[in-house]
Amino acid sequence: QVQLVESGGGLVQAGGSLRLSCAASGITFSTYTIGWYRQAPGKQRESVATFSSGGGTNYADSVKGRFTISRDYAKNTVDLQMNSLKFEDTAVYYCNVQTRRLTLPYNYWGQGTQVTVSS
Repeated sequence: QVQLVESGGGLVQAGGSLRLSCAASGITFSTYTIGWYRQAPGKQRESVATFSSGGGTNYADSVKGRFTISRDYAKNTVDLQMNSLKFEDTAVYYCNVQTRRLTLPYNYWGQGTQVTVSS
């Protein structure tokens, strides 16, 4: 059973930094993406930064140049370093693993961690 446990959220002033960490376990399939999504109040969940199955990274335009995703294969963790935070970065951040069952995407989610940026 895949388990994703996030940590590192909190309250920060605009312009500050936070680092989120996701500890992943139970991943037995070979092809998947892993990364971070977020959901702000009243908005749809959106992708923030992910690693593709080939190891490449993808970032939302809104966080390029400010956020950096990294991965420690030995520890099975995926971190998100968030710099120059803006009020609009306020959201619940979720760790995500996406694979496929038959031909359909299948998602695993962590419990989420709140990031609040004060203006």
